[in-house]
Amino acid sequence: MRKENCLILGAGLMQKPAILSARELGYRVCVVDADDNAACVSHADEFRKIDLKDKEAILDYARELKNSADGLAAVFTAGTDFSASVSYVCEALALPSHSYEAALNASVKDRMRQCFKASAVPSPDFMRITEDDIADFGACAENNGDKIGLGLLEKVLGRLRFPFVVKPVDNMGARGCRMVRNESEFLPAVRAAVECSRTKTAILENYMRGEEYSIDALVYDGKFIVTGLAVRHIKFEPYFIEVGHTMPAVLDKNVHDQLISVFALGAKSLGLTCGVAKADIKYTEDGPMIGEIAARLSGGYMSGWTYPYASDLNLTKQALLIAAGKSPEEAISRAVPVSFDLPAAIKSKSGQKSDAGGRPFELYEVPCNRTAAERAWLSIPGEVEYIENINDYTDQAVFDVLPRPAVRIGAAVQFPRNNVEKCGNVIAVSHSREAAVLAAEDAVSNILITLRPDNAETDAFLRGESDECEKDFPPPAFAEIPGHVLSDLSGKIPADKKTEDFIPEVLRKAEYLNTKDWNYNTILQTARKFDLLRARHPELDARKFWESALRAGIQGAVYYSDTLSCAGGR
Repeated sequence: MRKENCLILGAGLMQKPAILSARELGYRVCVVDADDNAACVSHADEFRKIDLKDKEAILDYARELKNSADGLAAVFTAGTDFSASVSYVCEALALPSHSYEAALNASVKDRMRQCFKASAVPSPDFMRITEDDIADFGACAENNGDKIGLGLLEKVLGRLRFPFVVKPVDNMGARGCRMVRNESEFLPAVRAAVECSRTKTAILENYMRGEEYSIDALVYDGKFIVTGLAVRHIKFEPYFIEVGHTMPAVLDKNVHDQLISVFALGAKSLGLTCGVAKADIKYTEDGPMIGEIAARLSGGYMSGWTYPYASDLNLTKQALLIAAGKSPEEAISRAVPVSFDLPAAIKSKSGQKSDAGGRPFELYEVPCNRTAAERAWLSIPGEVEYIENINDYTDQAVFDVLPRPAVRIGAAVQFPRNNVEKCGNVIAVSHSREAAVLAAEDAVSNILITLRPDNAETDAFLRGESDECEKDFPPPAFAEIPGHVLSDLSGKIPADKKTEDFIPEVLRKAEYLNTKDWNYNTILQTARKFDLLRARHPELDARKFWESALRAGIQGAVYYSDTLSCAGGR
């Protein structure tokens, strides 16, 4: 039986839902990726090693497929930076997609901001910065000694104010993205952002204060159908690390409708008309403000995992139908109308009205039936010796435990400065929001990455060392418990004795009793898990042990004990 080809860009885990959905739709699945060892190469009917940046090579392969006996039904990606490559190929081969210009608008952040500005779509004020600008700034700073204000920074502070954000114009996963809080952070931050850009270009923008949300949508036949609205849990300044998201976000109706309305305005300003869109958006004191909009489905386990779990709608399959020139009938049949609503300040700037005449699209949403909670687990710097689950769990709410393939025995790990450096993710699902969140966090709390003892990077972390350009980063695991609470602690924890019996009185105070670390353990849970894992341990210096636990949780406590053991208990 003849099967039309479907070309998927990317063979990583984030593309697995697209590959499987294309197969379910009856297509022969062809996949391209620069890495022929990528996680989902084996799921393809045909794999071709092509760098996703090489749009001409992808077009040549797509043309080859289209001219074959089976033809080419669709070109698609999800969770990659390369939606513009998809549109470039589709435009050349007359396949359904956003236009190439629109996809570029949604891929290159300075172009995106210009589109938003031209259409009065609320987004932060910004400036563009290049490798040449940095070189000029460095020369100016060198020629003027300490008078760095005479260089690029003076120009920036004429437009923006501390803190502001720097990010590459063409990257994802928060790589190279961070807050700049003062002059000493400026040059290292912009250099890192430019280095993470394929075009050696970054943008600087005012920092937006407010809760952050991620939204996916289908854009089809004048309809804008929201397919997932999650609250994002962002931590660890000066970086923006998503430690999880919860789907759906629980919102006041006005806030909900305004977020969707501003997203739709932004998508319209970019020229997105046929395919999908994804927004990172904050609700500030002035209302919704867009961080960015992409012409693809979200990564981070949202579009392919948490939304389908929460809604019973295979979003990726619906998006593939649009890419193949077909109607996403299930999404349309389940969609409910959303009111077009804008805060007064945005209406006056954009000239929009809250009526049918002002709508950029017909607005709809396919709502969720249950809650899906995704949470990440983290590691301090070091070298992986062992990965284990401390306590077996049988909670049926836990749907997925997803370690990152790069985190394996012998690998180096870091405290994350971007979303690619997290160690793994857990997804839990329940009709009860509280149950889903607790199940996900409990699963994370029971995953331990044991680090090899006597490691210089780990020791530096435990001492709380940080560079001037990222002061106070990484933070302590128990950030809400001040380090000085242990300043008067002394004494020993005898060898092989339970540390639970030696928890300092100061840490038993009500104000600290229920405080959790970044992997969702309290001090009591940390002690109990240490006692389970290291029932036999050397004599421990009480202050050093509890300082290690406060700094790095169960991971720090185990590392301190193991390092003592390797040194003969000294």
